[in-house]
Amino acid sequence: MPEFSRATTPVKKYLPFILATAIFMQMLDSTILNTSLPSIAKDLQESPLNMQNAIISYVLTLALFMPVSGFLADKFGTRNIFIFSLIIFSVGSLFCAMSQNLTQLVISRVVQGVGGSLMIPVGKLALMKTFQKNELLQAMNYAIVPALIGPVLGPLVGGYMVDYFSWHWIFLINIPIGLLGIFLGLKYMPNYKAEAEEFDLKGFLIFASASLLLSISLELLGTSSHTTYILLIFTLGFLMIFYYYRHARKTRNPIFPLNLFQVRTFRVGVLGNLATRLGISSVPLLLPLMIQIAYGETAVVSGWIVAPMALTAMFGKSSVIRILNRFGYRRTLMTNTFIIGILIFCLGIPTLQTSIYWYIPIIAVMGFFNSIQFTSMNTISIADLRNSHTSSGNSLISVNQQLAIGFGIAVGLIVLKFFENTTLLPHENSHQAFRYTFYAMGVLTILSGFVFRRLHIRDGDNMKSEL
Repeated sequence: MPEFSRATTPVKKYLPFILATAIFMQMLDSTILNTSLPSIAKDLQESPLNMQNAIISYVLTLALFMPVSGFLADKFGTRNIFIFSLIIFSVGSLFCAMSQNLTQLVISRVVQGVGGSLMIPVGKLALMKTFQKNELLQAMNYAIVPALIGPVLGPLVGGYMVDYFSWHWIFLINIPIGLLGIFLGLKYMPNYKAEAEEFDLKGFLIFASASLLLSISLELLGTSSHTTYILLIFTLGFLMIFYYYRHARKTRNPIFPLNLFQVRTFRVGVLGNLATRLGISSVPLLLPLMIQIAYGETAVVSGWIVAPMALTAMFGKSSVIRILNRFGYRRTLMTNTFIIGILIFCLGIPTLQTSIYWYIPIIAVMGFFNSIQFTSMNTISIADLRNSHTSSGNSLISVNQQLAIGFGIAVGLIVLKFFENTTLLPHENSHQAFRYTFYAMGVLTILSGFVFRRLHIRDGDNMKSEL
């Protein structure tokens, strides 16, 4: 495998952009359906509630197949797997646009998810093996911006596509982006390989089963009244996690080695990522829904309300290195999480008599702090990993992020449904339910900030970049 110092200048110049292209395509696709579901449901003659399966199937497929990414990259090479994943994702996008019913759309989304589950972890792996640790923060910071822009542009692009063209174009726009990524990947992405150990198929199946059961239980909790049935699925999910723990202790080369969690910065980074994203991930779904349902505005208007988040994310990107160099990871992550929680809480303050444009400054400020949050959490998680754990650790971080996004959406909808059905609020007052949901998610995010107290004041110093 080439040494880091042998990476050519064009590779270092274009590799972050190649990863950014993949992240943008996946994040856009993960959120673009939010404002388009009613139109797709009408065209496919389905209930809008049933259309949630098109979102769930994609997110779950991402989480289930991401653990395979490190093994495939080590065995076949980062460039080969990355190109393969882009092809699969683009083909899945074409199938989505050609779908004639919900079943076909769900199957096509699964195909998309298989491609998406590989392209970002493999792209990040190539980045981590190309840049020195003191360069990695800046490279990752550049590549992570699409993760902030995608969820903002998704509802906006989806609204325009549905209103002025047709819903099919929300999938077709992935194809030219995918072709650009394939071209750049073939030309500039290094094909890193490593000695591939025997794949832990049993561990993969156990872990995938645990992820699937926990995700299904949370989704059913928001849509079903069969509490006993849901509790059984949730319990089985935790039992599968325990089963994986016992399996990994006895297996020579588990898919996710347990000693990854002996690295304190990795352990805190993964747990913090999961906890803080519960609140953060609910906002891109809940706010457009509230603007359309409670205020009666169009999908395009709801998209424009959250658009300023993309612009302020750029300022966060340019400031995060200076902030981390000055305050360190522990202080930055704790303070930043508290601020984001307060901002989510503030989304519940406006009443129906308040102008919807009151949300713009809150969302704009949130974009700045989200940028700092994502970059800081991603880099502290890998700060102290040994080279031998890079592939498995990178895969687990990616799986954790996808599960956190899915859990965040599910928890947000569960809380919203609870407040809609509670007798404490006036009936048919959906806006009040949204307000209380934002209060709850804001408090949850504030509490999640205490996870980062486990970091030491000097943690992450080896990731700091010279400015």
